[in-house]
Amino acid sequence: MEIVVRAMSPKRLFWHLARISLLIFCFVRSATSIEHDSICNEEDGSCPEPIHTVIRLARRDDELARRIAAEHGMEVRGKPFLDSHYFLHDTTKRSRRRKREVISKLKDHPAIEWADEQRPRRRVKRDFIHSDVRRAERDPVQSVAEFTTPREIPILPWRDPLYKEQWYLVGGAVGGFDMNVRQAWLLGYAGRNVSISILDDGIQKDHLDLAINYDPLASTDINDHDDDPTPQDNGDNKHGTRCAGEVAAVAGNDYCGVGVAFHSNIGGVRMLDGPVSDSVEAASLSLNQDHIDIYSASWGPEDDGKTFDGPGPLAREAFYRGIKQGRHGKGNIFVWASGNGGSRQDSCSADGYTTSVYTLSISSATFDNRRPWYLEECPSSIATTYSSANMNQPAIVTVDVPHGCTRSHTGTSASAPLAAGIIALALEANPNLTWRDMQHVVLRTANPTPLLNNAGWSINGVGRHISNKFGYGLMDAGALVKLARTWVTVPEQHMCTYEYKLEKPSPRPLTGNFRMNFSLEVSGCESGTPVLYLEHVQVLATIRFGKRGDLKLTLFSPRGTTSVLLPPRPQDYNANGFHKWPFLSVQMWGEDPRGTWTLMVESVSVNKNIGGTFHDWSLLLYGTADPAQPSDPRHPPGSPASGSPSQTLLGRATERITSQVLNTTRAHTGSNTAFTALVHFALH
Repeated sequence: MEIVVRAMSPKRLFWHLARISLLIFCFVRSATSIEHDSICNEEDGSCPEPIHTVIRLARRDDELARRIAAEHGMEVRGKPFLDSHYFLHDTTKRSRRRKREVISKLKDHPAIEWADEQRPRRRVKRDFIHSDVRRAERDPVQSVAEFTTPREIPILPWRDPLYKEQWYLVGGAVGGFDMNVRQAWLLGYAGRNVSISILDDGIQKDHLDLAINYDPLASTDINDHDDDPTPQDNGDNKHGTRCAGEVAAVAGNDYCGVGVAFHSNIGGVRMLDGPVSDSVEAASLSLNQDHIDIYSASWGPEDDGKTFDGPGPLAREAFYRGIKQGRHGKGNIFVWASGNGGSRQDSCSADGYTTSVYTLSISSATFDNRRPWYLEECPSSIATTYSSANMNQPAIVTVDVPHGCTRSHTGTSASAPLAAGIIALALEANPNLTWRDMQHVVLRTANPTPLLNNAGWSINGVGRHISNKFGYGLMDAGALVKLARTWVTVPEQHMCTYEYKLEKPSPRPLTGNFRMNFSLEVSGCESGTPVLYLEHVQVLATIRFGKRGDLKLTLFSPRGTTSVLLPPRPQDYNANGFHKWPFLSVQMWGEDPRGTWTLMVESVSVNKNIGGTFHDWSLLLYGTADPAQPSDPRHPPGSPASGSPSQTLLGRATERITSQVLNTTRAHTGSNTAFTALVHFALH
C-alpha cells in the first residue's frame, strides 16, 4: 500500500508525515527497530555478562559524570563519545542482582538521559591465515629519522623491494589488469591532506613504513582507554597494521612496498583487541569526525552463514552523525569489507554494516579476475578491489608487525583498505566531495570489464553492469580522480517510504516450498519530497519461518532490474526469521522509481512441515528530484522514464527471458559478451 501525501487534509497529512518521521527516527536510534541475532533475553539466561555501563548526559560535563559514577561505586574511563556518552566501569565486584539495582538508580538519576549495560558482541576480522610472513630485508630497528624527504611523488617505478610484487598496482593481474592507481599517481595524487583511520586491533605507529604518515588525531585506544593505538605484541594483533600499510606505506624509501595513498595521514583505533560492545563501536566510529575523512573497517559479525547482525543503536547514531556532521558537514566516508563467508554460503545481506546506506561495501577479486572462494554475494556491494585467492596465488603486499613486511594479507580485509586508499586519492583531487558524491563517483567509474567472465552479471535500468559478487566492477583510481576533479555536488537527497498492507489473512501463512509476490505502486512521492532518480533502495521486511536459511528474497524494479536481496543460506537454522531487517540494494542507482515494485518471497525448503508467517514489508527509496549531474539525461517532465508502468509487463518478460537464456548459456560455455549483445538485440 502506497503512502500518498498529495490528496490529504492538513490534519491527516500531519499524522502521515509524523508517522514517516517516526520510522526514520526509529531506524536510526531505536534498539528495537532492527532485530539482531545478538539481541538476547536476560531472563532466559542467554545473555553474556555486561562488560561496562554507558550513560548519556544532557550535555558534556566530565566532572558531573565522574561524580555520578563515584556515587554508584563506578568510575569513568576514557573520553566521552557522541558528545555526552560516558563509559562507566565497576570499581568493586557486585552480584548480578546488585548490578541491576545500580543500573535502575542510574536510569532514575535526574541528570542522566539514558543508561544501559553494554554486552559483548561477536565481531571477527575478515582475513584468514596462510603461512605468511615475509620479513623486511632491511634492519628492522633502523631509525625513522632519515625519512624526511619532501613529500612529493618520486619517479616511477619505486625502489621499494616489494613494489614489483604488488601485482594489483603494476598490471600484474591476468590480462594485464590492475586498479589503475599509477595513472592517479602520475596525475599528481597521493592522498595529501586526507586522514584515514583504521578501526581494528591497533596500528604500529612507529613502523618504518608508517611513522612519517602517522596521524595521532585519527588514533586512539578504546580497549584500554588511552591515546596509544599500538597493538599488543602477542602475534595475534597485526591485522590493523597490515590494513594501514595498504593505505599509507611510504613510497621510495627502500622498504617493503608502497601504499595506495602514500602521502595520506594514517591513524588507527584499537577497538578489536578486547570485548566489543555497541558503545565500543560507536566510540570508534565517532572519533574526531571533523578531522578524519575516511574510516576503514575490515571486520563484522561472524561470517558463519547463520548470523543476522549489525550495528546497535549507538553505532547507528555514530554513522548518522558522521554523514550529517562529519567533515564539517560533507560527511564521513565509511568503507567496509563485505565479508569472508562464501565457503559457508553466507551473504553480506545478513550483515547490517555492509547493508547500511552510509557505508561503501567493498568486495574482492583474485589476480585471475575471478570470484575468490570466500566472497559473499549481496546487492549492497558497490565495487571491488583485488585481494587474495588460494595459497598458490598471490595475495596483498603490506607492512607487518613488528617492523616487517608481508606478501600475504588476505580476504576482504585486504580489499577495504585498498578502496580507502583509492578514495583518499579522489578526496585529494576534490576535497569538497560529500559522502554521497563519493558513492556516485565510485560506482560510475568502477570497471566491470576485467570481471565479466564471471557468471551473474546483468544490466540495470540505466545501462550499467551490476553484480551481486562485484557491485559495479573493479575500482579504477585513474578514472575516479578524473571524475572527482569535475564533479558537481549532488542535489539534496530525499526519502520516500511505501508500506505494503496485507489483505486478510494477516499475517500471511507460509508453508514448505512456496513462492509469493507482493507488489507496490510507486508514484515517486512527487508532492513535497520527490524521488525521481534513485540512489539507495531498502526493503524492511518482517518474516517468521521455521528455517530462516531456506528463504530467498528478490526485488524487481519498474525498470526491470532484479536484485536478489537474500539468497538461501543452508547453514542458517534460526527459527525466528527477521524483524524489520534493512535489506539494501544499490543496483537500481539512477533509475526512475515510478511504477510497480515487486518483492518475491520464496522458500527452497524440502521439508513441507516447515512453516511461518509473512508480516509486512516497506520500501524505502532514497534519491533526488533532479539528475545527479547537470550533464545527466533528464526524464521527460511529467512522465515516467523509458520502461514506464505501461511497459513493465513486457520489460520484465524480456528481462527474465534474457536472464534465463544467458544463465543457460553460461552454464555450458561461460560468459560471452558478444552473445549477450546478440540476445539483447534480438529481444528488443
